[in-house]
Amino acid sequence: MKTFLYYVGKPKDAASNAVADDFLARANRFSPCTMAEINPARVDPFEKHPTARRIALDPAGQPMDSAAFSRVFEDAERYGRDLVFVVGGHDGLLPAWRQKADQLLSLSKMTFPHELARAMLAEQIYRAFATLRGHPYPR
Repeated sequence: MKTFLYYVGKPKDAASNAVADDFLARANRFSPCTMAEINPARVDPFEKHPTARRIALDPAGQPMDSAAFSRVFEDAERYGRDLVFVVGGHDGLLPAWRQKADQLLSLSKMTFPHELARAMLAEQIYRAFATLRGHPYPR
């Protein structure tokens, strides 16, 4: 099982991107995790990973606590299915990507810059793996 985190556009806040990089580097100890910037005109992350569970971040998506988010990873590991997460840019997600997603996920009802959402998602990915492995981080 591998985890892919895609985001649209270049980050303006290098510090937020560094936080996301740090958490994904930690998560890599448990399972391969990659993060990449994409241009929607050139790359469709959902077509690139047709058999993966495809999750798009969207304010109208389903809210989930950390325990439920960990279960997403537990199920993916159990069935050997990759996970693909997509964070939209300043203009949000492409409507076609919303339709292709297996799940729409909301990190909060509050609005965050997409750079911060990326960092928050990366932290939750690390937290999910740490929880499943009995690591003390998620106390």
